[in-house]
Amino acid sequence: MKSDLELYDYWPYENRPKIVWPNGARVALWVAPNIEFYEINPPANPQRAAWSRPHPDVLTYASRDYGNRAGHWRLMDVMDKYKIRGSVSLNVALIDHHPEIIEACTERNWEFFSHGIYNTRYSYEMDEAQERAVMEDSIDSVLKATGQRIAGYLAPALTHTERTMDLLAEYGFLYTCDLFHDDQPQPVNVKRGKLISMPYSLEINDIIVYNSYLATPRRYCQMIKDQFDQLYAEGAESGTVMCLPLHAYAVGHPHRIAAFEETLDYISGKEGVWITTAREIAEYYMENYYETCHADIQARKGK
Repeated sequence: MKSDLELYDYWPYENRPKIVWPNGARVALWVAPNIEFYEINPPANPQRAAWSRPHPDVLTYASRDYGNRAGHWRLMDVMDKYKIRGSVSLNVALIDHHPEIIEACTERNWEFFSHGIYNTRYSYEMDEAQERAVMEDSIDSVLKATGQRIAGYLAPALTHTERTMDLLAEYGFLYTCDLFHDDQPQPVNVKRGKLISMPYSLEINDIIVYNSYLATPRRYCQMIKDQFDQLYAEGAESGTVMCLPLHAYAVGHPHRIAAFEETLDYISGKEGVWITTAREIAEYYMENYYETCHADIQARKGK
């Protein structure tokens, strides 16, 4: 029996090869709006129910629909103000349901990566052909709609199979956001090819902060500042990555948006911050640090 996931090796945070981001930046910041679609009556998954209440769960469905109808546009206005491009964690079916959102993001040169087809269709119990179909549909649909060949993946509703990472590498993805285990990118153990973990955060994910921690907007704002300050300090020694995962049906409400804007104002006012996209971080890391870091991991394993 496996004692751990075996998807990455233990690699102590200290004494790693030094990372320096472009222009000497300490922190690479990327903002990840999750643009999602939840079916009101999806096919049943034997491992997990899509809705917490009996069908039709009108209350939850409508509250999440708020993000695509109102919250996203408010969020986009704030990001425009600070000239921040999003890396969109996309439920790919949204291309068909709300093409206006896709067009607005494309006009701003935002990145798209796959967050599955629907957030109500889980990877649990998928066979290999089904999981391949999800990845292939994601690649083809986003390319057709935006001209982008997606580079990243966040599994739908954070659900996986034992083959997910190997398939991502096989299909030429650069990064996965599903591991949550570090504040720097790290090579992922796959059978063939290369794949890295991209630091993503559950701790400052707006859904977790608001729905699980029951934090106020001001507390959310302070948490983001504290996260940034620590990573900024550590980044003086070796570059770190900070992600702001967002959901417009959470952060995009009128009483919450000002606190989020305050965090962007705070971070964008600092020197030594590379405000970028997940794809650009992954490409830079792959070109400049993947081999060095992979060799360091292997050398430590050999001791």
